[in-house]
Amino acid sequence: MQINKKMRQAEFCRKIGYVFNQPTFLHVALTHRSHSASHNERLEFLGDSILNCSVAGLIFKHFPELPEGDLSRLRANLVNQRTLSQLALTLNLGELIRLGEGELKSGGCRRPSILADTLEAVLGAIYLDSSFAEAEQVVTTLYLPMLQNLNSVTLGKDPKTLLQEFLQAHKLALPEYSVVTTIGEAHQQKFKVACVVSKFNIRTLGEGASRRSAEQAAAKQAYEQIILV
Repeated sequence: MQINKKMRQAEFCRKIGYVFNQPTFLHVALTHRSHSASHNERLEFLGDSILNCSVAGLIFKHFPELPEGDLSRLRANLVNQRTLSQLALTLNLGELIRLGEGELKSGGCRRPSILADTLEAVLGAIYLDSSFAEAEQVVTTLYLPMLQNLNSVTLGKDPKTLLQEFLQAHKLALPEYSVVTTIGEAHQQKFKVACVVSKFNIRTLGEGASRRSAEQAAAKQAYEQIILV
């Protein structure tokens, strides 16, 4: 069991391109507050600042012609919980997080907030273990492939904004959103939302843990269908 854990941690370090000089820092970074008193919240605080600064520098250099407003919007999208949790999933970070029994039973290792916070804590741990430059290099390793695939027209814009701007530019009616179903307890609901764009006779369905995320999912499908028309 211990050997498998060490192997998974070694694979994680390989993926982020950093090996800890003092493994204790990684140990704390991977410890959720539900597990023990020595947890990762202070490292998360530190990592959040490192992430914001590193991403700001990265996109500033990568997009030399982009104005300040677009840079700010892009950074916000790159450091938000959704992006961070997706990155954490690709790194299989969830299987390394040390959780209390309650969080384990409720699927905490897959919860976006826990995944995002833990990834930030790892960046804080790298900074303490070595330097800001090392932590910044890890951010570059994680984000550069993502930046290379970004469309300069849609930089930093969420699907609802893209859909709305497209329709407004063509003087068309805005999309209509409506909740189709709501499933689950109040603290763990799942929403299904419909997005209707009458002009194109398009109706899409999106699902998410909140009404907003479900609307974004539905808007994304609608926008993709429209630009292919």
